[in-house]
Amino acid sequence: MLVVNDLRKTFGRRAAVDSLSLSIPTGQMVGVIGRSGAGKSTFLRLINRLIEPTGGSIAFDGTDVTRLTGRDLRLWRASCGMIFQQFNLIERMDVLTNVLVGRLAHHGFGSSMARAFSAAERATAIRALDRLDLAPQALQRAGTLSGGQQQRVAIARALVQSPRLLLADEPIASLDPANAARVMDALRLINREDGITVIVNLHTIDTARRYCDRIVAMRDGRIQFDGAPDGLTGAVLADTYGDSAVGGAIDEAITSTELPPVRQLETA
Repeated sequence: MLVVNDLRKTFGRRAAVDSLSLSIPTGQMVGVIGRSGAGKSTFLRLINRLIEPTGGSIAFDGTDVTRLTGRDLRLWRASCGMIFQQFNLIERMDVLTNVLVGRLAHHGFGSSMARAFSAAERATAIRALDRLDLAPQALQRAGTLSGGQQQRVAIARALVQSPRLLLADEPIASLDPANAARVMDALRLINREDGITVIVNLHTIDTARRYCDRIVAMRDGRIQFDGAPDGLTGAVLADTYGDSAVGGAIDEAITSTELPPVRQLETA
């Protein structure tokens, strides 16, 4: 279980995350929504310790994540598979090598520099790609893939880290509806089949409702709503996005990415 208690992050005088507390059971898929600047991305980066909290604590299965240092911190970051809007692939490298980069935290300095991956690690990477319908592209340069394919490569890279959490920061914001659906289908399938907790920041309300067990709505670094998708009423959305957004802006947020019907990805 992930337990966040009174988590705070300030940048100068601005509170990006302000006294945030919540508990997320293992295996839950949580969608985080809110307008730009609500603190969603900062929240994920705090969990992964990519940035340091100003105050409060983060615990996972009884371990105080905020106190980890050195190798323990490196392994914690490896256990949080992070998926970004920008994909963060090395475009000149082939797809397989990009996926294997997810194993670097488990290597010493020398083998990391040499990219000395074992046969077992390469097999794991191929299985992850096959699971995401990308095995045929394993030796293709990452930069030649479509945006949706690149994001699925990023998911495969996260999978080979053997993550305990998957953190996805606006993973479909730059994708067309068909590719957005494939990425969200993949995240949900991993959540369901592997029992991995998934926390995903989303721009579109309909996507959060469709895919997530639970929705957390943020505004000004604070939680405005935390509950089941069917509890996300117009009044809650007005509190989250501002009273002026009750009309057209909320309608646009709900429908700006119309995803095709949910489907199941074939698994290896």
